[in-house]
Formats: sequence, structure tokens, C-alpha cells
Amino acid sequence: MEPVNQTHDSEFLLLGFSEKPDHDPLPLFGLFLGIYMVTIVGNLLIMLTIGSDSHLHIPMYFFLSNLSFVDLCLVSTTVPKMLENILIHSKAIPYAGCLAQMYFFMVFTCMDNLLLTMMAYDRFVAICHPLHYVSIMNPQLCGLLVLLSWTISLLISLLHSMMAMQLSFCKDHDIPHFFCDLSQVLKLSCSDTFINNILVYFATSLLGVVPLTGILFSYTKICSSILRVPSPGGKYKAFSTCGSHLCVVSLFYGTAFGVYLSSSTAHSSWKNSITSVMYAVITPMLNPFIYSLRNKDIKDALRRLISRPTSSQ
Repeated sequence: MEPVNQTHDSEFLLLGFSEKPDHDPLPLFGLFLGIYMVTIVGNLLIMLTIGSDSHLHIPMYFFLSNLSFVDLCLVSTTVPKMLENILIHSKAIPYAGCLAQMYFFMVFTCMDNLLLTMMAYDRFVAICHPLHYVSIMNPQLCGLLVLLSWTISLLISLLHSMMAMQLSFCKDHDIPHFFCDLSQVLKLSCSDTFINNILVYFATSLLGVVPLTGILFSYTKICSSILRVPSPGGKYKAFSTCGSHLCVVSLFYGTAFGVYLSSSTAHSSWKNSITSVMYAVITPMLNPFIYSLRNKDIKDALRRLISRPTSSQ
């Protein structure tokens, strides 16, 4: 296949859910519009609840509010374009739009990963070093960790995007996903992608394996400390403070691993899109429910937030 010049008029085709054209697109549009609205409202509610309640102005909920903001941005990067394409029966996304979507998707997934690691470290300090928790997890350190995470995510995503801009693409512009994924874009290139792939493996190790190792180490120490607590009530109380986070971590890495397996074995754009939806759309929607249903502090703060307008009337 011949390479084509990269111009702003070039387009990629997001095959996504178009593999079965005989299906009525309206139910699919309604489903994803509903999921998108629930995700936006749920994450905004978590942010509003934490911001308006002074009892929640502690490191764990500071990281959670940042996670909700990132999840909100993550779904807004992919779902609106998918809804537009379903509604107007189009698969096209401009070259510049594809690069922009790829860049922001990488930024927010990196941030998700790093924030979950910070939350694991916060629980590790709270349970294993409770007497030093306030001095260690001070506002300056928490702010610095979040700032450092944003810097790393932005720079690595920018590097990936700039490397992708140097590539030439073949006549085949079909991406078997509902959004522009870096690995799929690299497969379409007629240029040598050796350096790009090396960078992908390096970034995956740095932002995937290292944070996951940190989370596993934190929970190993947490479990060890909890097992030394003599009373069953004390064990339950200690574990309940990190139960929600553990559920979110399992959901995030479980779906990410599912996407990896699917991209390696499945050749169907429909199957690839289903696994990607679980990772990029369903997980951000479920996170607010996990924290609001399993966390007593959040539930109490939500009740106070909801009852406030009622009591003022």
C-alpha cells in the first residue's frame, strides 16, 4: 500500500460498532447517551459532595475528587464523537481530531492509573502508620503528587503524539475501535514504527507495571497490618476504609487486561469495541456508585448535601 501525505484533510474511519450495519443505531445511541449522562452526573456529584463538606477535606477524598474529574474528562474524550457518528451514520474522524482524541485519552488514562496508586499509598500510610498519617500526608505533599502526575501524563502523552505525527499512513485508514487508540493508529502506518513501539513498551512499564507493583505492595502491607488487629470489629473497620478503592482498582486493571487480551486475540471490531467500552466508558460510570454505596462518609455527606436545600425552604 502506498503512503499518503499527512494533511488536515485526511480522515480515519472508526469502525467501532459498524460491523453489524443491520442493527438499528437508535437503541445504541440511547444506551451510550444514558451511560454518558449518568457518568457526568455521578462524577460531578462526587466532586460537589467532597468540595462542599469540610469533613471530607482529607487526602483520601482529595484524590477521589481528582479521580472523578479525570473520569469525567475521559468519557468526554471518546463518547461524544461516538454518539455523533452513530447519529449521523458516519465513521469518519479528521486526522487532527484523531490525534487530539488519542492525546487526551492517553493523558486521562495515565492520570487514572497514577491517582489509583496515590490512593493506595494513602491507605497504606493511614493503616500501617496511623500516628504519622497527618504529618506524612500533608496538603503540600498531596498537591505535589497530583501536580507531578499531571506533568508526567501530559509530557508522555505529548511525546507519543509528536512521534505519531511523524508517521506516514497507508490507504487503509480503518481503526477497529470507537475511538483513536495509539496501538491501532500505529498499525496503520507505512513508516517504521520501531521507535514508537519501544516508547509504548517503556511507557507501559513506567505507567502500568510500576504503579500496579506499588498498589500490590501497599495492599500486601495493609493486609499484614489488618491481620495483626486482635478484634474482628477492628479488622472490619480497617478494611472498610480501603474496600471501595480495592473494588475500583480491580475494575480498572481487570478491564485494562481484558482490552489487552482482546486486542491480541480478537479480529472483530465489534468485540474489540465491547472490551474497550468496559474499560473506557463503563469503569468511569461505576466508580461514583462504588464510592457512594460502599463508603459511609460519602453517603452521609450526600445526605447532608441533598437535605440542605430542603431544610432551607
